Amino acid sequence: MSLNNFSLNGKVAVITGAAGLLGSQHINAVLQNEGIAILIDIDRQKLNLCIKKYNYFLKKKKLVIFNSDITKESSIKVILKKIIKDYSKVDILINNAAVDYKLDKDHKKIIKKTRLETFDLNIWKKDINVGLTGALICTKIFGQQMVKQGGGVILNIASDLSFISPDHRLYNKSDDYLKRKVVKPISYSVVKHGVVGLTKYTANYWARRNIRCNAIAPGGIDNNQPVKFKNKIAKLIPMGRMAGRNEYESSILYLISDASSYMNGAVLVVDGGRTVI
Repeated sequence: MSLNNFSLNGKVAVITGAAGLLGSQHINAVLQNEGIAILIDIDRQKLNLCIKKYNYFLKKKKLVIFNSDITKESSIKVILKKIIKDYSKVDILINNAAVDYKLDKDHKKIIKKTRLETFDLNIWKKDINVGLTGALICTKIFGQQMVKQGGGVILNIASDLSFISPDHRLYNKSDDYLKRKVVKPISYSVVKHGVVGLTKYTANYWARRNIRCNAIAPGGIDNNQPVKFKNKIAKLIPMGRMAGRNEYESSILYLISDASSYMNGAVLVVDGGRTVI
């Protein structure tokens, strides 16, 4: 096996939802292996932090940033035109964008709206729109470009919750259903299950066009969550801990590089063993 199979030298990688926590791991996987990263995110404030962090690569034209909404097909078409003008191709698409819900004040403000009994359909529509419709739009537009140029790689971001239900006991002091205040919204589960379906469909649809489509299903990342929460979830993971902040980078690199050249339609589960229990 040649380590050159892991090289992304000169390859252009589009990353959606790039300014989020997992987005940084996608960016690092691309930039640290000689690739060119095209970042798309709707959050201007978080993108400004990316500009500061990756300023060296911006100056070297190894990184380009677009403040855009992936649910707007016209916006993605404009971005593609700009990429083709500057780089002539799109080699990799990472569909990373999704609405997630943290254990924070913002989530607690809408908790009544995210319980199944009282679920707000506006939240449902937004989550589906970003996590599935946005991924479809990007797959459709950038995928067509890959067809034109003779191939490419698409990586979709699934989750351990693509295979198991959220354990709502993690977010509450009591195990009693009636006393639960915080839940992981059903829309998150539906989106992440849907991502697996999108992956399999795309992998089959464009297989003869030299386009591979796989997914990675990561578990939670240790990101300064409350200690009680981390202790609870650690008991559900055979390895006894959440993932480190950079622990998915090598798996991401594997899936977007030629090292995984015969993988297509697969979901690589990287969750410390949580879903095997």
